[in-house]
Amino acid sequence: MVQIDVAYQGGLRCQAVHGPSGTTLVTDAPVDNHGKGESFSPTDLVATALGACILTIMGIVAEREKIDLHGMRITVQKEMSAEPPRRIARLATRIVMPKGLTEQKAKLEKAAYTCPVHQTLHGNVELPIEFVYP
Repeated sequence: MVQIDVAYQGGLRCQAVHGPSGTTLVTDAPVDNHGKGESFSPTDLVATALGACILTIMGIVAEREKIDLHGMRITVQKEMSAEPPRRIARLATRIVMPKGLTEQKAKLEKAAYTCPVHQTLHGNVELPIEFVYP
């Protein structure tokens, strides 16, 4: 289990702390949702998580199979729903692969679809919320 602590900073901005490393990041609401758009929005982080997860899982396979993936990159385009409730409606990914791949293509493509974030987003996730009042 990994703990992430998030504190509201005001002005629709939050600061998150990654428990194991202490690394922090800031989120800001997007301009189209009352924010300043000065940092990643929470839904931007979902898109970021998908892209980073796909590349990481493909990287694990590449290391195991001794495949050079230097230069591989991914673009994730996040589209929000036009109708309420506000939600991520689509996350389209485009992976630019390095030159010279042949028989490794199938293994790498399969790896992309097995990333935990991709698997989570198309499935059902338990999302309990506990409210604690002083």
